[in-house]
Amino acid sequence: MPRSPLPPREGISATALRAPGGKATHAKNHLPVPDSIGQWLESEFPEAAPESRRALLTDGDLRDEAGRPVTWGDPVVPGGFYFFHRPVPPEERIPFEVGIVFEDEDLLVVDKPHFLASTPNGRFVRECVVTRLRVDLDQPDLVAIHRLDRITAGLLVLSKRPETRGRYQRLFQDRKVHKTYRALAPAPPAGMEFPVVRESRLVKPVGGRQVLEVAGEPNANSRIRLLRIISPPHGDTDTTAPPRGGVAEYELEPVTGKTHQLRVHMNALGLPILGDPVYPVDLAPDPYDFTSPLQLLAAEISFDDPLTGLSRRFETGLELDPAAVSSDPGETR
Repeated sequence: MPRSPLPPREGISATALRAPGGKATHAKNHLPVPDSIGQWLESEFPEAAPESRRALLTDGDLRDEAGRPVTWGDPVVPGGFYFFHRPVPPEERIPFEVGIVFEDEDLLVVDKPHFLASTPNGRFVRECVVTRLRVDLDQPDLVAIHRLDRITAGLLVLSKRPETRGRYQRLFQDRKVHKTYRALAPAPPAGMEFPVVRESRLVKPVGGRQVLEVAGEPNANSRIRLLRIISPPHGDTDTTAPPRGGVAEYELEPVTGKTHQLRVHMNALGLPILGDPVYPVDLAPDPYDFTSPLQLLAAEISFDDPLTGLSRRFETGLELDPAAVSSDPGETR
């Protein structure tokens, strides 16, 4: 897809829309090409009010991929890309701030708080790291080059310049970035040995929130190490061995990067991460309920810089919160 000729508006990127037809392979190349832009928008957005469709050309500043404004009666370029700004309603602010860990001319490394999305996603378009920082730092070209779940906190790497972005994105695609997480979860049962390597096949059903472990060739690999026992079970003052019950801190290394991978693997081991609203039971929480943060933190990230060859290593300034664990082991407040 060509780069949008429209700069972000209020930190929000323009929407891309591809016309039917054309010679390139895409989802709509088999469809007939409408006679005009107006007819195309009517077929593309049949439930929208007529004034809303026309507003895409005015308020939305609809343009072709060369950056030329288009009119209602203009012919459609078969298979062409068009760009416009869609209306985005206000969003209630997520009351947590983004911390700056490192910045140079190419990269911005931040500490993402719990409950703030990394990138525009679903109901959160304005309230995400990318949109906020584009506005707050006046850096419209900021793009996250990997993602963290909305409820996971910790290190997130963003690219500042399109000219060097691909080099850094390739590091993540080629698995040349080492990431370490920390988590609070139930203390392991007696006799459970560490480190643990969990390999399995993960599949996310269409329409479901939980990612499932299924039979088949593994596509996800996690390494899990016990760091310390934080609290023993009630009435047990012997902390020389991992007790049953209680809370422990773990170090997690995702060798692969599947959705919810660490959360699924910890749950599969019988050690669900504290504060997880999806595993083992999907509680369908209100996204504005901030009372029980997921105790999972992207703690460290390292790689060899593709531009300089120098080793880069970043550490989070955030901490897990044992105080979020109630006096009854295994429950969060």
